[in-house]
Amino acid sequence: MIISFTRDDGTVDEVSTNDLSAREAAAIEQAMGDVQWQRVENLLRLQDPTALLAVLWCFRKREQSDLAFADFDVPNWRRRLKAGTERAEIEDLFDNVIVQALGKSEDVQIDLMVPALKKGAHRPADVDAALEAVGKGHLVRRRSDSQD
Repeated sequence: MIISFTRDDGTVDEVSTNDLSAREAAAIEQAMGDVQWQRVENLLRLQDPTALLAVLWCFRKREQSDLAFADFDVPNWRRRLKAGTERAEIEDLFDNVIVQALGKSEDVQIDLMVPALKKGAHRPADVDAALEAVGKGHLVRRRSDSQD
């Protein structure tokens, strides 16, 4: 997941949970009350303020080692913090769904997922690129043809 933080001056910082060390992920779990990492990821997808804040806090701790989670905050968090799915995560999801869809010889399951994936993606174009990468580019072309 990519966490975007918009600063007061409008610049945007982006951090990726893929760049966390195991200890940092454990610190996030602990800061959130011993929540398992899989739950943290799910909360990020839901734009949960505590999860968003915890990830950003962990990256800030790299530069300010004494920064306590209880003392860290982001005013106006709804406008300033956002989580988005990275392309690698989208491709992993498509890989799993495609295996199931190929067994049934249907694309409906994949096609139904695309709008939600684009909404939650850090870069919506990554969804189309991931479809192309897994051999389902015809779904991208079919969707754009139907919108014309």
